[in-house]
Amino acid sequence: MSGSSLGLMCLLLTLAGYYISKQLYLRQQRIWFAPIIMAPTLILLTVVIFKIPLEDYFQFTHWLPALLAPATIAFAVPIYRERTLIKRYPLTISVGVLVGLCLGVGSSWMILHFTHMPAELSKSLIVRSVSTPFAIEATRAFGGIPELTAMLVLLTGIMGMLICEPLFKAARIQSSLAKGISLGASAHGAGAAKANQIGREEGVIASLTMIFTGIAMVITAPVFALLF
Repeated sequence: MSGSSLGLMCLLLTLAGYYISKQLYLRQQRIWFAPIIMAPTLILLTVVIFKIPLEDYFQFTHWLPALLAPATIAFAVPIYRERTLIKRYPLTISVGVLVGLCLGVGSSWMILHFTHMPAELSKSLIVRSVSTPFAIEATRAFGGIPELTAMLVLLTGIMGMLICEPLFKAARIQSSLAKGISLGASAHGAGAAKANQIGREEGVIASLTMIFTGIAMVITAPVFALLF
């Protein structure tokens, strides 16, 4: 099989993996069916089992990450649509974004400070708590590797999805506003999806917080890079 044919098959496999996992998750609300978990797992197993060269896999699939740029611009739509909610809780959302941003960067710095990680990994870890489009842009200020940052963002989102509900119960958090802000500020897109599963208001608040935290990270990344 030629490289072009194999690359096209990899693109179709990636799209099919996402579609299948999404349909399964809609029918069966199980965490392991979530597209953020199931689709990468299926793709990784296929690439490893059939020993597909990464060059062939990325021959056509590299267009998918390129779609992150227009996706970032599309974040303006929910901001406009939910402007009434923003006007209702301006201080709460602002504080949530600020605290989430500082805790995300601060916790990453603590991990780096108390462990001995390779330089590439440590520089790519700092922006792990914001959504992928923002993280890829912000990681450049720290000298991180965008592809590695994307993987760390994915792992952070999955972790947030898994531990959020036990943490909410342990901390006795009942407020939909608190749940939405905490998930959006710490677990980005995966957290917003989980918040939407908990409730509509939680999902909307999480989406807004995720967007504002990502924007704040891109703006403040050069400052944090100087500090750290």
